[in-house]
Amino acid sequence: MNWQKFIQLEKQKAYYQALSVFLENQTIAGKEVYPSEALYFNALDLCPLENVKVVILGQDPYHGEGQAHGLSFSVPDGVKVPPSLRNIYKELADSIDGFEVPESGNLTHWAEQGVLLLNAVLSVEKSNAGSHAKQGWETFTDNVIKQLNESQSGVIFLLWGGYAHKKGLFIDEAKHTILKSVHPSPLSAYRGFLGCGHFKEVNEILTRLDKNKINW
Repeated sequence: MNWQKFIQLEKQKAYYQALSVFLENQTIAGKEVYPSEALYFNALDLCPLENVKVVILGQDPYHGEGQAHGLSFSVPDGVKVPPSLRNIYKELADSIDGFEVPESGNLTHWAEQGVLLLNAVLSVEKSNAGSHAKQGWETFTDNVIKQLNESQSGVIFLLWGGYAHKKGLFIDEAKHTILKSVHPSPLSAYRGFLGCGHFKEVNEILTRLDKNKINW
C-alpha cells in the first residue's frame, strides 16, 4: 500500500463521493476554496507512507489568501508566519540547541524528512474557518491515521489540542508513541504547549529507534 493507492480506494467509497459533490457545488456556487485542489493531498505527496516517522495533526487549512498549501501549520515562502507557528518556533528555540527561528513558515523540509503535517479537514472556504468540517474529510483523515497505525510501527504522534486528541482513539500505543499537549495557538500555548519539550523528545525517541533525527 502507498498513499496513491490509499487515495484511490478512499475515492471509491460513498462518503468520499458525497464529499466530492460538496466540493463541486462549492465551485459551482463561486466559492473560493483553499488550498487549490492540486494541493489537497500535499502532506501525503511529500511524505510517503513508508517514510512517516512523526505525525503533527492540525484542524483545518488556513483560510486567508495565499496561506494554505496542504501542510498543517505551514505557509508558503513569503507569507507572514501565523501565530500558532510562531509559538511552535518559540518552543523549538527554547528546547533544541542551535535552533534559529527562520523567517519563512514553510515546513516542506519537515515533510521531506518524514513528518506528516496532516490537517483533519483538507479544504476550507476563503475567510470562513471550519466551513468544510463534517463533509467527509474527517473520515478520510481518520482512515489515514488507521492506515498508519496498522501498517507502520514506531510512529510518533504529536496531538495538540482537544480536536487532535480525538484522533488518538485510532492509535495503538503498544506500537506507536503519542505525545499530547494543548494547542500552540496564542489562546492556549501558555497553558502547556510552551515548555512541552515535544520536539526534543521526538528526536530522543527516534535515536532510540535507530532512525535519523528530524532537523527542525
